[in-house]
Amino acid sequence: MQNTKSIFVAIVGKPNVGKSSLMNLILGEKIAIVTRKPQTTRTSITGVLTKGETQFVFMDTPGIHTPRTKLGERMIKTSHNAIADVDLVVMLFEPYGEIGEAEKALIENISGRSLPALAVINKNDTIKSRRDARRQKEYIMGLGVFDDVLFTSVRENDGVDRLMEKIESYAAPGPHYFDDDAITNQPEKVIVAEIVREKLLLNMRDEIPHGTNVEVEAFKERAGRKIIDISVVIYCEKKSHKGMIIGKQGAMLKKIASRARVDIEAFLDAKVNLQCWVKVKEDWRDSNYILNDFGFKDE
Repeated sequence: MQNTKSIFVAIVGKPNVGKSSLMNLILGEKIAIVTRKPQTTRTSITGVLTKGETQFVFMDTPGIHTPRTKLGERMIKTSHNAIADVDLVVMLFEPYGEIGEAEKALIENISGRSLPALAVINKNDTIKSRRDARRQKEYIMGLGVFDDVLFTSVRENDGVDRLMEKIESYAAPGPHYFDDDAITNQPEKVIVAEIVREKLLLNMRDEIPHGTNVEVEAFKERAGRKIIDISVVIYCEKKSHKGMIIGKQGAMLKKIASRARVDIEAFLDAKVNLQCWVKVKEDWRDSNYILNDFGFKDE
């Protein structure tokens, strides 16, 4: 019988610090969507990697920020709750700058639970001098919460192997909770919806995509053919936003759908017939009823 080990890891930190990019790099598969815009990740996304006897289960969480909507409040709860049942917290930091109030609250949560935690200073390719790196490391270690501070550059794929070795040192003997070839526990429909939302974020003006949510209404593989018919609804908050998402003669919606389809086909390894529709649900980010309907947990 194999001496298997497993470890559950929460990846936390403020928006745009590189959490989703780090998880995707570790997995070698794009599970979490990535953009330069804050609050891209809205829920906890689980990624799974099995290397030899050890299974790593990563939870990518929404960026810690000061919420301005009920959706934002639920995102913050998701980040704080994600650490409740993990074996290790990996918190990412910028190479420069003070730690904000939202980050301090999360650090207090980690400390209060007496959880093992590692700090990771990402984007080390932007550090100007060794003195700057040493100063930031000493500042974070001085918080008294983290076992160690490591440096990575997700963009340069630097330091990630050392981080994985360090994470593995926390793994405990136990069963593998997922199939060894699994990469996520997310249903395919959820990943598809997230891919479409990523293209919205990448192609639309700042505020509009944050007021959108994507739901997969139909997902059906054609009998005898490797073609999947997918119908997606993009919900927005205002009628004026609907017109912008559709664009002149449907140009913007076609662009979003076309770029999403490429990634969806790569993820599903199949041809995809993707149909996208746009509907209005006014101010849905501040409606508890609609948030519940969309599956955003309030716990």
